[in-house]
Amino acid sequence: MRRAVPVVVLGVLLLAGCGAHSIQELRGGASGHAGHGAVAQNADQSADQSSDHDAHEGHGAGQGVPSPSPAPPTGTAEGVAFNAPDVMFLQMMVPHNAQVVRLVRLARERQVRPEVSELAEAIGVTQERESSTMSGLLAAWGQPATAPDDEHAAHGGMPGVSDEEVAALVTAPPAEFERRFLDMLIAQQDDASQMAKVEVATGLHAKVTEMAKRVDVSRTAQIAQMLALRDK
Repeated sequence: MRRAVPVVVLGVLLLAGCGAHSIQELRGGASGHAGHGAVAQNADQSADQSSDHDAHEGHGAGQGVPSPSPAPPTGTAEGVAFNAPDVMFLQMMVPHNAQVVRLVRLARERQVRPEVSELAEAIGVTQERESSTMSGLLAAWGQPATAPDDEHAAHGGMPGVSDEEVAALVTAPPAEFERRFLDMLIAQQDDASQMAKVEVATGLHAKVTEMAKRVDVSRTAQIAQMLALRDK
């Protein structure tokens, strides 16, 4: 599934200099994510970085470039305003989390190390809970749980796991399954981290931006754990 990204999302990713990595990059190895290892060694440090956009300087941003401002409000719920980036973040994260849960379930059926299985299960439980909260917010705002497939299609798309890629993972030889599984999950979690950074920079609703900060911190830490597991 490919999720479309609005202009404001693409603009922030370009300003930040840290667009989402693709699953295809990981097929050639995890070196494209090596920078995440140092960031996630300490979750508390990551939390500080996620709330401070100067953290983007490590990706080549901020040299004379003004920080993005939240987009104007598009509606209110219970007296609290939300805007289009808030809605888009939630609408992209719900199906994105569902894809991760789908991958986690595949790992239950294959031979993986216990530490890989435990991490995958923890990720799946967390993201199912996230999706429930996110869907609840969208329903309270009178917004659909996901955006139409063709919405913002002219502005590019958000990487996702295709049925073909899942099928290839399902049929992967036992000796290759765990590495391919970790590669795909690392790419998915990195995509979520990048979406969260955009929401923090441009979102308006405090609950959603705080949720995005937690997403960024958790995904960054998970990427570090998976890279370490992958290299063992």
